[in-house]
Amino acid sequence: MSESQPDRDERYHGRRRGRPLRKLRTALLETLLPRLAVDRPAPGSRLDPASLFPHPVAEVWLEIGFGGGEHLAAQAAAHPAIGFVGCEPFLNGIAGLLTHIDSRNLANVRIYPDDARPLLDALPDASIGRCFVLFGDPWPKQRHRERRFVGPANLDRLARILKPGAELRLASDDPVLIAWMIDHAWHHPAFEWLAEGPQDWRTRPADWPPTRYEQKAITAGRRPVFLRFRRRF
Repeated sequence: MSESQPDRDERYHGRRRGRPLRKLRTALLETLLPRLAVDRPAPGSRLDPASLFPHPVAEVWLEIGFGGGEHLAAQAAAHPAIGFVGCEPFLNGIAGLLTHIDSRNLANVRIYPDDARPLLDALPDASIGRCFVLFGDPWPKQRHRERRFVGPANLDRLARILKPGAELRLASDDPVLIAWMIDHAWHHPAFEWLAEGPQDWRTRPADWPPTRYEQKAITAGRRPVFLRFRRRF
């Protein structure tokens, strides 16, 4: 199969652009993003994530679909010795993260402005110390459910790149997606669920910064859940 004809299941189905951006955000896309962007890896290549940062990092954490960037920026500010790579194809979300990086002067963030899967395939085994997939698209229609990011193929990818003992953190306010993620992650042989009880995963941990999507869900009367899984040793 040629690169121009990818497998249908591997095509990206989400939005790439939203409403027009303000001048500041447009300027950051033109000036700051080129300095932080990670190029799409060539098929079959390997990319050492630690090499993306100008100074040595203790380890690299990954956020897939960072939305407006609030969580990623807060984590990067709280953990300056960690390198962060955020994956997000949505241009408006990328612009949002750039504003946080610029205002906080964060030097430990890199952005992969595309579908995360080619990057995951290029990362070496056991190269990521933590991964976040927060408030992803629930793809509510039955015929679209295989588009949900947390599923067998991507869990296999994450199992390969996560270090033994690394956390995979998932969040959602959609009941169908919550059940789907728990079912797939809990039953995947590489992951164990860290919940100690039903209230444990209904309360956001103190080291888990909030996002606009969480607040939007709460305002609408929906209750988010916060799931922590560990890569088995």
